[in-house]
Amino acid sequence: MSQSTYVFAPPPAYFAAVRGTRQRLAVNRLFFVGRNYHAHAVEMGRPVDKAVEVPFYFTKSPSTLVEIRGTVPYPPQTNDYQHEMELVVAIGAPGSASARRERTR
Repeated sequence: MSQSTYVFAPPPAYFAAVRGTRQRLAVNRLFFVGRNYHAHAVEMGRPVDKAVEVPFYFTKSPSTLVEIRGTVPYPPQTNDYQHEMELVVAIGAPGSASARRERTR
């Protein structure tokens, strides 16, 4: 088979280290919840009134991943850098299978 050429280059693969092993986890999608951390919302001048506001959900590109102790690039003239950290959790079973097991316990 001849080598394929692409109209646009395929995206690079992104991986996260698996703690306590030499394994890596391929990361394809990142999903997040907004307005769920009251202390940060107050700091940003928008306290969360959970009686009227509901969380919203959003995604980020896997290209935004930075390993622990990694370097986050940002413009050198930045005066107010608001960083966020997220925890990546990988569950070793499909969500529906995990939910079924939980219900049977």
